[in-house]
Amino acid sequence: MRQIIRLYTGFLYAMAFVAGAMLIWLMVSVIVSVAMRNFGLQPFAWLFTSSEYALLYMTMLGAPWLVREKGHVHIELVTAALPPGTRRLISRLVAASCVAVSLILAWKGADLFLTNIARNDYDVRAYYFPRWLLTISFPISFGLMAIEFSRFVFGRDLMHSGEAGIHE
Repeated sequence: MRQIIRLYTGFLYAMAFVAGAMLIWLMVSVIVSVAMRNFGLQPFAWLFTSSEYALLYMTMLGAPWLVREKGHVHIELVTAALPPGTRRLISRLVAASCVAVSLILAWKGADLFLTNIARNDYDVRAYYFPRWLLTISFPISFGLMAIEFSRFVFGRDLMHSGEAGIHE
């Protein structure tokens, strides 16, 4: 079981690393595109398209890690004012709602992914790109987010610390 947990954690961190690398690519591609325009050149068509794809992949690949690290946006103003027992209950209910939404989005993403494969869809802009390579990120990322949110439902750790304003 420990080996499975280590593999899962390694996969989650590898996804976060790739998301970080894509953030660097976005910076480089914007600088190159702007520099080319300033020199009167037309930026490469694939430069813009790869930036669009990187925005999607960066978001989807980094989201499960952000859930694990509590790096996602949530407001602690209300939960900080609650007594500890009520805060635990509300925090677990919110996490359970996040699990439900993530599972629905993973299911719909898997449906979209399978539809793209069945139809042999391509994204046709700078080059032909199989659309399923884009949509496969939905079921994977939302499935992993469901797992990460469920850690806050069933684990000892809570999503909400009750310390509003302390970390700002």
